[in-house]
Amino acid sequence: MDHNGLIYIAGHNGMVGSALLKALKNKGYSRFILRSFDELDLTNQQATSDFFRLHKPDYVFLAAAKVGGILANDTYRAQFIYENLMIQNNVIHAAHQNQVKKLLFLGSSCIYPKFAEQPIKENSLLTGILEPTNEPYAIAKIAGIKMCENYFRQYGSDFISVMPTNLYGENDNYDLEKSHVLPALIRKMHLGKLLNEQKWEELRHDLAQNPIEKVDHTATEADIITILKKYGITEESVTLWGTGKIYREFLHVQDMASACVHIMEHVSGEQLYNQFQETHINIGTGIDLTIHDLALLVQKIVQYHGNLLWDHTKPDGTYKKQLDVSLLKTLGYTPSISLEKGIDDVYLNYQKKV
Repeated sequence: MDHNGLIYIAGHNGMVGSALLKALKNKGYSRFILRSFDELDLTNQQATSDFFRLHKPDYVFLAAAKVGGILANDTYRAQFIYENLMIQNNVIHAAHQNQVKKLLFLGSSCIYPKFAEQPIKENSLLTGILEPTNEPYAIAKIAGIKMCENYFRQYGSDFISVMPTNLYGENDNYDLEKSHVLPALIRKMHLGKLLNEQKWEELRHDLAQNPIEKVDHTATEADIITILKKYGITEESVTLWGTGKIYREFLHVQDMASACVHIMEHVSGEQLYNQFQETHINIGTGIDLTIHDLALLVQKIVQYHGNLLWDHTKPDGTYKKQLDVSLLKTLGYTPSISLEKGIDDVYLNYQKKV
């Protein structure tokens, strides 16, 4: 990448996009073009095409997406496939039409088959059925990978894809209905801790800052107890989804962003598709743990002293999704932030914001 090139980060306000912006600035890049969703709707083909034609970015990081946890994926199935397909189609095609030098598309490890051999290699893609709860999102992301590959094969466009494992970090989503597992665990236990300690003002402030109901600073103690109980949070316990027996791998978003910049600087489509004969690059730690053990780690960091209960009627998702990161290591990158250190930093930042 040329340090004088113009860089467009699609989705720069999100957790991934903001981490990419920070990582690029740390590497000395200074020319950016950024647009919020209100300023540019990437599901609108004409608006996206006009934007690329007017500004002609040299490099594109495609981090814009509709994302969420199991509940959101399973509830908003049509929205997840439609909006993600539209964003990808419009950005990738406009990048090709306007001679973008290089594009990086970010996907998700949910692209892999439900029963893929562990740890999951890149060539496991399209070798089996997907996990039903997030199938629409996964299909959209698979389409994005194949767009990048085939725009290279037909046009020579230097478009490549990366597949991060489960991400966490600064600017994460703590909505208890739409968040991923790690921020949900952190917030549930934080709220459980405040409730157990009867810190009502702090509870009102948290609920007002990150609404899960229409709560303001006039909410009574009874109101707060009723609201939190709906989400499995009582004075004695916090109820978590599923069995806790499934395995997940977690990567700090700062490590993910650093890996993406490294790949954009050192890996071409020619290398990825022809030399390594892969369609994308896994980004992860290669280390996983059970959700039960993750919950215990969060409990320790949050210093929540109540009981952890498990609601077995709620879905677990795929049993195990550990990524094989051999290719990433071959390309010269290894993550540096441990899970405990990462969660500790995230929780400190969460407390500052609420």
